[in-house]
Amino acid sequence: MSASHTDTPPGTPDGTVTTRLETVRRSIQDACAAGGRAPGAVTLVAVSKTHPVEAVEEALAAGQRVFGENRVQEAKAKFPALRERFPDLELHLIGPLQTNKVKDAVALFDVIQTVDRPKLAEALAEEMARSGRRPRCLIEVNTGEEPQKAGIPPAELDAFLAACRGTWNLPVTGLMCIPPVDEEPAMHFALLADMARRAGLPEVSMGMSGDYETAIRFGATHVRVGTAIFGARPTPAAG
Repeated sequence: MSASHTDTPPGTPDGTVTTRLETVRRSIQDACAAGGRAPGAVTLVAVSKTHPVEAVEEALAAGQRVFGENRVQEAKAKFPALRERFPDLELHLIGPLQTNKVKDAVALFDVIQTVDRPKLAEALAEEMARSGRRPRCLIEVNTGEEPQKAGIPPAELDAFLAACRGTWNLPVTGLMCIPPVDEEPAMHFALLADMARRAGLPEVSMGMSGDYETAIRFGATHVRVGTAIFGARPTPAAG
């Protein structure tokens, strides 16, 4: 079983958040150079889920401004105070979103990467209309068509995207995927990038700690890197 694209790669570097962050940044620059892409073509989303505020503060002090969180409640506890000190901070929701958390999500996040079903799209549209806040949206595509995993099947993307744009007027700017853990990710990255091109969507979020360099080669504009920056994830608190 390949673990090449999980967020817990073997040999995670030792050191501080600052030194790990610099290593990841250099790797991104090298991958961009190797692929003939501009150094700023890829946005690093530092995945801070389950990590303490102190770790985020260290990354902020090192110049990182884009972060990803999986859970609305955890992000709500960590980031409002940080945003007061760092108003240019950009926060991405990269985990599944329940419709009962939509109000908080729209208020808190700048990008919602996991739009994956009509009911959620409708709830987001209603809350954006009510609040006047319009975070960018990415559609999560289930490229492996795994029944247990969230995401729109590739064959249904065109219709869902048309509804997001037309029926719900959502600000959809890209696509996101999480490839199956037991398959090489390259074919999934190629598929997602091709779908984004065909749809005229500029943002492609794919690649994690173990495979972000491969994702960059296939056109990722956003890579979601957690373990390689923050180290092994602590055991999340219950509840």
